[in-house]
This record gives sequence, C-alpha cells and structure tokens, in this order.
Amino acid sequence: MNRKGILVVVSGFSGAGKGTLMKELLHRYDNYALSVSATTRNPREGEEHGREYFFLTDGEFEKLIEEDQLIEYARYVNHYYGTPKEYVLEQMEAGKDVILEIEIQGALKVKEKFPDTLLLFVTPPSAEELRRRLINRGTETMEVIEARLKRAGEEAESMDGYDYLLVNDKLEDCVEDMHRLIQAQHLKTSFQKDFVNQMKKELKQR
Repeated sequence: MNRKGILVVVSGFSGAGKGTLMKELLHRYDNYALSVSATTRNPREGEEHGREYFFLTDGEFEKLIEEDQLIEYARYVNHYYGTPKEYVLEQMEAGKDVILEIEIQGALKVKEKFPDTLLLFVTPPSAEELRRRLINRGTETMEVIEARLKRAGEEAESMDGYDYLLVNDKLEDCVEDMHRLIQAQHLKTSFQKDFVNQMKKELKQR
C-alpha cells in the first residue's frame, strides 16, 4: 500500500526558532513539504510569489474562501492569511508529510477539519531564554520585544491544546524529536486503519 502523507501544524512563540528548526528538518529528510501560505499583504523586499507566500488581492482571496479552497484562514492587521487546500492535498497524496507553520488560532481550526493532524508547539526551555533570543536577534526595539513577550504569555494559554511540546534547547536534538513524532503519527492515522482492514480482508481470503 502506498503511504499517504500527513498534515503537521507547527506553532510557537516568536523567537522559539521554528523557522530554523523546519529548515533543518527539510535539509535532513526528503519526505517533508513546507506549505506555502496565501496573503493579501504586499511582498517585502526579496520575497517571491509562490516561495514565501502566494500574494493575492482581497478579491482573489475572498474567492478562495467562497469556494472552500482554504484549509484555514484569518485576518490580521487588515490582511488575510490562509493555507491553500490544493497544494497541501496534492503533496499528501504524493506521500509527503506537509508542515504548516501557522498561528494558534489557525492550528485549532485545522485540527477541527482534519482530526488526524499532528499539532506541535515549539518553545524555548524558559521564558528568560525566549527573552534572550529575541534580544540577540538584534532586529527589534525593546518595545517590540516586550510586546512579543506579552503576546507569548497570551499564546501560552493554548499550549495544552497541542499534541506535543517541542523544547528547542539543542537544535539537533529538537529536529530529531520532531522527525520521530511525525513518523510515529502515521501509526495513528487512517493509513493504519486502511492497512489493518486490508490485512483482515486478505487473510480471510486465504
């Protein structure tokens, strides 16, 4: 039987290292695909359509909503963000495990639509370490950093809604933990149920 891919949602605090973690995961293993989100915001310098995001107009995005072509979507600061369904399903049919990096609000919506989705929350080992990482990035003012920490406090209220927490202390260990959790999830999905049913059927025919 061909193994169908599964859907994995990764969320976490700003500064937890989600991007670095997933970049390393895709570098080490070839069975993963990173979903590309759609947005109505303008491209930033260096961003390309179809690579960082699918950049759409409000009208184009709203048409996707009407046609139920999004796995999830939300509106932040006057812009839409969402996950196109077609790309994700195509990759899963091809056997790829598709990873979505999205906010908590969207993650819980995905779980409602696709119960087999694996929800992973990435966190540093402590709040103090989170603060240190945000400061060391050197890209934001202390005012912005404090706002991000406040937001993290709000996000922490939903951490227990995830299937697993990934403590990103040592990158190499965290990457391997993520890989093992995703592969173990295959044993809980409809693939296993289909396999069991097929085995029963074949054994009865003997």
